[in-house]
Amino acid sequence: MHVIVLPGGGYRVHADHEAEPVRDWLVDAGLEASVFRYPVGTRHPGPLDAIRSAVRERRDAGASHVGLIGFSAGAHAAGMAALAPGAADSERVDLAILAYPVVSMQLPTHAGSRAELLGADASDALRGETSLDRLVTPQAPPFFIWHTAADDLVPVEHSYLLGSALADAGVPHGLHVFPEGGHGLGLARGSGTAERWPELCIDWLREGGWLA
Repeated sequence: MHVIVLPGGGYRVHADHEAEPVRDWLVDAGLEASVFRYPVGTRHPGPLDAIRSAVRERRDAGASHVGLIGFSAGAHAAGMAALAPGAADSERVDLAILAYPVVSMQLPTHAGSRAELLGADASDALRGETSLDRLVTPQAPPFFIWHTAADDLVPVEHSYLLGSALADAGVPHGLHVFPEGGHGLGLARGSGTAERWPELCIDWLREGGWLA
């Protein structure tokens, strides 16, 4: 299993603490991992196309299974790559791990990501087509999602929408919501109960047979 790390940053920048430190944690756990700084400051489908290309390159290099882990807007990008229609077989991902994800482009919250990716005047149709909860099908890969109830930048409602859609479609998933902690925690070390998420994620990977 090779896991590609997609840092957050509102589709405007890349948050370094959600990049190499996360890759190093995955490698220490026994996985292959790399960081991919997808295009920012560019409109849809630019980031999606670039991530699909990165997945394809990993498969061409010999990876039999490829997963994605993303944070905030990077989690939205990971979810798009896992769920959006039109992927070639070599571009499909085997699992997705989303940390405090931007899920819906139809909610009023985190308009910054929406404006960067879709433009301030995006149509209702485009906003729907890029909302992860609207893209879930029974063929979706397994998801691990975590969020904090106290996140005031990307409210936990985003993760609830995705979790509900995955449940309705019968897609295997784990959803963990911690009571405290703000947005952008990364590995969440020293952040109270949220710092348990890496351990829970590793357990989920083991239970799914992705990690010995």
